[in-house]
Amino acid sequence: MNKLIAVLFVSLISFSSFAQDKMAKIEFNKTTIDYGTIEKGADGVRTFEFTNTGDAPLIISKVNSSCGCTVPKKPEGPIMPGEMGEIQVKYDTKRVMPIRKTITVLSNAETPTVALKIKGNVIDPGSKSVLAKEKSILEQ
Repeated sequence: MNKLIAVLFVSLISFSSFAQDKMAKIEFNKTTIDYGTIEKGADGVRTFEFTNTGDAPLIISKVNSSCGCTVPKKPEGPIMPGEMGEIQVKYDTKRVMPIRKTITVLSNAETPTVALKIKGNVIDPGSKSVLAKEKSILEQ
């Protein structure tokens, strides 16, 4: 009985070490996208490109954003070793304000959690700035 347990234990350890040899790795071309200064209502869709540089299929299980104004879209199927994939992000450009958002990617990769960032500034060219200085009565 002891020999059977020892054989099972050694088999289990060797199987688990073999399973750890193959691992997916996710490598993004860039982890921050700068929208720059864009106008209200402009196209808010941008794409983060990545490659599976590992030797096992990459499965992205979840992609979350830090607020409801940013909607990420993950790949549906696995990304095979050496293949490229993309995560599409759509920011609601009807909101006139600076953009500073984080998109969190969860996967089976060697680094299971990756934080992506978008930044920029949405302006409304048709509105007057509340900071514009008006002449006072004494200056007129």
